Amino acid sequence: VLSHNLCTVLNVPHDPVALEEHFRDDDEGPVSNQGYMPYLNKFILEKIQGNFDKVEFNRMCWTLCAKKNLSKSPLLISDEDAFKVWVIFNFLSEDKYPLIIVPEEIEYLLKKLTEAMGAGWQQEQFDHYKIALNTSREGLSAWELIDLIGSGQFSKGMDRQTVSMAINEVFNELILDVLKQGYMLKKGHKRKNWTERWFVLKPNIISYYVSEDLKDKKGDIILDGNCCVEALPDKDGKKCLFLIKCLDKSFEISASDKKKKQEWIQAIQTTVNLLRAGSPPPHKEARQKRKELRQKLLAEQEELERQMKELQTANENKQKELETVRKQLEAAAARAAEEEKKRLQTQVELQDRFSLELEREKMVRQKMEEQVAQKSSELEQYLQRVRELEEMYKQLQDALEDEKQARQDEETVRKLQARLLEEESAKRAELEKWHLQQQQTIQMTEAEKQELENQRMIKEQALQVAMQQLEQLELERKEALEQYEEVKKKLETAANNTKSWKDKVAHHEGLIRLIEPGSKNPHLITNWGPAAFTEAELEQRQKSWKGKKATSE
Repeated sequence: VLSHNLCTVLNVPHDPVALEEHFRDDDEGPVSNQGYMPYLNKFILEKIQGNFDKVEFNRMCWTLCAKKNLSKSPLLISDEDAFKVWVIFNFLSEDKYPLIIVPEEIEYLLKKLTEAMGAGWQQEQFDHYKIALNTSREGLSAWELIDLIGSGQFSKGMDRQTVSMAINEVFNELILDVLKQGYMLKKGHKRKNWTERWFVLKPNIISYYVSEDLKDKKGDIILDGNCCVEALPDKDGKKCLFLIKCLDKSFEISASDKKKKQEWIQAIQTTVNLLRAGSPPPHKEARQKRKELRQKLLAEQEELERQMKELQTANENKQKELETVRKQLEAAAARAAEEEKKRLQTQVELQDRFSLELEREKMVRQKMEEQVAQKSSELEQYLQRVRELEEMYKQLQDALEDEKQARQDEETVRKLQARLLEEESAKRAELEKWHLQQQQTIQMTEAEKQELENQRMIKEQALQVAMQQLEQLELERKEALEQYEEVKKKLETAANNTKSWKDKVAHHEGLIRLIEPGSKNPHLITNWGPAAFTEAELEQRQKSWKGKKATSE
């Protein structure tokens, strides 16, 4: 019977053979290994096309469950109103079983009912009810919601008829998608006469009936995104006119007053705009937004609870760590007290030992200061001798410069002689005259060469003496460096014992300047032995001589 009635209400063909096959009889009665829900899903719900009357389907479900669950206590609403509240509950309830309606949706429904009854909303009263509700459960079941509305707790002072009308208005809006309804005059298309009709505006259609009982439908105005509505001026004795334009025809309608006219124009235009945008009806969109907001708040609350649990766990761990640290500190304090006693004893012993070592270090420091003073005077004498040797070295360099200049002059004379010989071969006619001049020039050159040779020999002897002195000084410098290294090691040993003594030694070390060996570049070799200048100095002096020669010529 249940399966047959469901198929009838849902416009699904009933298959008794499949039913008999699913629920087979045996000696012990009807048996099903799969249960009724698999049969319902496979043979009924999967075949639904969506062309059934949802109100009739809800009424059948209401018939199945109302008698068992509806409260036996007297209510201020009729069974029909209770059925409508039950259907509204199914629309506003959460999408999880068991179905409940949360306090936010209860507030929304009660506000809609109060607004429909023309009464004022008592927010404070609902807040007290909400607090009492939240302490015990998350929401209300369908039967508890019916008891709440039927008890008249939020409709005090209202009669049964007013409450019933309010429930019916909210039912029409939320369940039947009735956006607006009321009596208006419609102009006929054939006779052009004006007839009063009951108009019902839904998301995609306007239906008009003979009366508000909706028994005799006279026609529909199909709405889509191409429709429009516009106000018309008064004519033919009719006022508050407006026109609904569709693709196939237009409809002239007269409202009872200007307010109703404006309300209908605005409602129809809003419906057309929603059709153009592909948006759901306002109450469904608002329900979806409220649901998304609750889900968001629930997610934030769950995240906050998770963070609180994490913080609580972290706090407990910190408490355990603090307790462990406290015990460790107590043990450390006990050990520290014992160590303090030992430290005091050791400190007294160390003070005596340090006093003896300090006296010993003072004596060592005095000796080191005397040695440093002696070495400082020796170092001053050594530096004075080094400065004298450097002065002598500069004088030797000047002598070598003079020698280089003389050799350059000799080279110049030789080049001049070669040039004169070439001119002699070209001018044989003046040979004798130039020969005499050449002989005189050669004699003068020989004399100068002899004189330069004598000077070179003298300078070489002086250079050898200077080289011997330099070698002697080098030996003395090495001995002084060895003595300095010994003194430096002694000073470093003394610096480890006393810091003040290290500062004094560092001050004396600042007075010492080491004499580094000269350049290691290879020396030039001349006809008379190693040269006293480098290749770079020779090139510089050659450039200088060439410049002087060019100036003299």
